[in-house]
Amino acid sequence: MKVCVVGTGYVGLTTGVSLAFLGHEVTCVDLDQAKVDMLSAGRCPIYEPGMEDLLAEAAPNLTFTTSYADAVPGADVVFVAVQTPSAADGSPDLRYLRSAAESVAQALDHDFTVVVNKSTVPIGSGNWVDAILRDSFEGRADRPGGVEFAVASNPEFLREGNAIADTLYPDRIVIGSDNPRSLEVLNRLYRPIINQTFTPPTFLTRPEDVNAVPLVSTDLASAELIKYAANAFLALKISYANEIGQLAAKVGADITEVARGMGLDQRIGSRFLQPGVGWGGSCFGKDTKALIATASEYNLEMPIVKAARDVNQRQRAIAVERLQDELRILKGRKIGLLGLAFKPNTDDLRDAPALDIANSLIARGARVKLHDPVATDRFRIEQPELAPYLTQSIDELFADCDAVVLVTEWAQYLELDWSKFVGLMRTPIVLDGRHVLDAERMRRIGYKYLAVAG
Repeated sequence: MKVCVVGTGYVGLTTGVSLAFLGHEVTCVDLDQAKVDMLSAGRCPIYEPGMEDLLAEAAPNLTFTTSYADAVPGADVVFVAVQTPSAADGSPDLRYLRSAAESVAQALDHDFTVVVNKSTVPIGSGNWVDAILRDSFEGRADRPGGVEFAVASNPEFLREGNAIADTLYPDRIVIGSDNPRSLEVLNRLYRPIINQTFTPPTFLTRPEDVNAVPLVSTDLASAELIKYAANAFLALKISYANEIGQLAAKVGADITEVARGMGLDQRIGSRFLQPGVGWGGSCFGKDTKALIATASEYNLEMPIVKAARDVNQRQRAIAVERLQDELRILKGRKIGLLGLAFKPNTDDLRDAPALDIANSLIARGARVKLHDPVATDRFRIEQPELAPYLTQSIDELFADCDAVVLVTEWAQYLELDWSKFVGLMRTPIVLDGRHVLDAERMRRIGYKYLAVAG
């Protein structure tokens, strides 16, 4: 099938490259010429494991352009995957979505095109985009005859750092439209993934337990709400584990064992129960905020979702409070932060806990040192005020520190020979912000081990 993807961020790029790998003819359009040039040369503008390898394998079916006129005409499916950042009131800012819809309408010329909202959008956005498309299309002086189109929702459920596997071997595919023909087209588009009939990429074998992928085919509003409901629930699980972790610390319980005991209950499951400094990134914060804003439009409150957000924000403050309780005075203390990206295997810094922790420590007079194995280039651009605190090496970060905080559980940090750094520190205190270090081992080699919960 012929596919157009508007936007080459995490979602758009992963979608476009994956569909091209499956054999569809894909054109990705982005207004950033530098990004288009980079992708056309086979280089990835974001850090996502395996993406450049998949780019190479998909290259025969993949084109990048800045022109809607080159990308949209003749397309069976147009994915709109532009950013929808939070506005001041918590609702998504839809200006980029509006602009993209208007531009798509100016280039539609096919007998039937499905325009798919791939961006995370509020419930009801499908109808809104449909109205924009029709108004813009009807306003064309060169409007061709025989052109039909319909809007669908196809929310993404990608984990940064695991986006390719989540696309090719997903838990489920959700498609929503009030037009049956649109659902048929998307069913055909995704058939190789649904039936798992494609040959896997050379670098990413098919998991043994993935033989077929469930397809949820529903109406527009339900598909849109599924995305928000799923992300909010995952955020709730993390915040719940963190809240129980604070109680565990008070009563002398081991939160890692508590979480393990809970997770073995098949009704609960073990994923997203790991306590720590909380979630960050582009999805959970934005989507929970948008869900609350959407509910308020209907005179509804979302107290459980709001509580999850409050708990998550508090975890970052607790990390700083744990250091202050131990060191008594933070002014003049040297504190090292290991990890800046909001999670491992990405360079994404959006809503990263490390940023709040670093800024809070600086505000209290501490001298911070920062390190990340991947995200430093992006950090220098996006966080110029904090960039002077970056260190070139892990040895430099530990040197003369009063405490070190493990903020992001990069494999490089978990595999460190921690014993070699004890002697470099002024006081060998380690705050485990993710509950991933072996507490007893850390104590044996000479560290004062602290955890956010416990």
